[in-house]
Order: sequence, then structure tokens, then C-alpha cells
Amino acid sequence: MKSWLICIDDTDDIGTKGTGEIAEEIANLLCDSTNLQPWVTRHQLFVHPDIPYTSHNSAMCFRLETQAQLEQIKQVAVKHLVEQSAPASDPGLAILELDTEFDSNALVEFGLLAKKEVITKPQAYELAEKLGVSLSEHGGTGQGVIGALAGLGLRLYGQDGRVKGQVDLGQEESEEGVKLTVAEVLKRTELGRVISIEGEILDACEILHLTKKVKAIYYQHEFSLLVYRHEGRWCNALKKHLKAY
Repeated sequence: MKSWLICIDDTDDIGTKGTGEIAEEIANLLCDSTNLQPWVTRHQLFVHPDIPYTSHNSAMCFRLETQAQLEQIKQVAVKHLVEQSAPASDPGLAILELDTEFDSNALVEFGLLAKKEVITKPQAYELAEKLGVSLSEHGGTGQGVIGALAGLGLRLYGQDGRVKGQVDLGQEESEEGVKLTVAEVLKRTELGRVISIEGEILDACEILHLTKKVKAIYYQHEFSLLVYRHEGRWCNALKKHLKAY
């Protein structure tokens, strides 16, 4: 069994299936039947007039544990990308085997740079070749290879990314939401911890008041629930808090 990081970028257009949904579908196709589908993390990249994007310029990444080899993984991912990507998109695919030796710092630096500067395709291909990352484009200009490679780096960084979808704890069934302890939340989900927006790890006995949309983040290499203090209660993070991830 080997461990891989797989990231895609720039697969959608206005009114079409989102990149996150396509990433989840690829993960589902690749996931062994005995394993749970891996969570997909969304990584925000630089928004600039020189960078083509649909709405937010974000890459989607997931970790995969499988016995499949690189060519098998790539074949499945490419087929689905080509079939599902919007005609006007510029899809990119990056695949990294985690069980080999590579310069993770260089990849993390590339990812962090892609959050604040315009990066070119030649730069992405040069680094991918140097690090042994499988990087390929599958339509349009292929600009998505930049974000796909950057997404790998940001996932490795371990301090970046929102988990696609919502955490369902029944909070949307009533206007008041639900009241659960940290221990109960962790038991009912695959989350590793609950943290405050200041970085404090909450004790298992702390009570959380969860309402509406509850989102998880990737923090210190763990899937975590972000909360903040409001009127003396611990509440799930708002959109403005989640923007940092």
C-alpha cells in the first residue's frame, strides 16, 4: 500500500460542475472499496488579472492510500478529468508519491508563493521534474498545472485548506442548532481536534454551539473544527474566519 497526494485545478467554468466535485469523484474512483473516501481540501491561490480562473482560483487536493501504481492512478484521473472538465477550462493534474524522497520544503515554498505571486507554467514544470512529481495538462492552455502543483505544496504545508463540503451534526435541522461537547463531535466525525481562531486546542469537555454551515479546516496536519467565542459560547467559525484557510 502506497500513499499519494493528488491535486487538480482549473477544471470548471461558470455554471458547470465544480473542481471540488470532480476531485471527489476521482477520489471515489481511485479509493479501494475497504477504505473511506478521502477528504478533499480546497487551497486558495493568488487572485490576479494575469491569472485565468472561474470564481476563486482554488486547487483541490486529496490523499490516497492504494496498491495501484502511478500509471494506473493517472489513467483513471486523466480519463475522468477529460470527461468532466468544462470545454473552456484549462485542467491540470499533479500526482506525488509520498513514500519516496523529495524536497518537501521546495514544494511547500512553491505553494505559498502561488498564494501571493503570479507563477508561470515553465516554473511549475521545472520544479515538478526536479522533485519527481507527475504533472500534466489536459485541455485548453493547461494553466491548471500551476495550481495543481501548488495545491500539493499547500497540503504538505499542513496549515492551509478548507475541507470540501460540510460537517453534518444535525445542526441545520433547527434554527437553534445543536449543543455538543468536543468529545461528542470528535466521536461522531473523522475530525482530529477542535481549535479556536486563536489556535487554542479545546478540551474534550468544552461545549460547542453549532449552527447552519459547519466547515472543517486542515490545521497542523489534522482535520479540525474551527470555533470562536461569541457571547460566552463556543460557536462554529464564520465565513470571515475561514477565509484565512
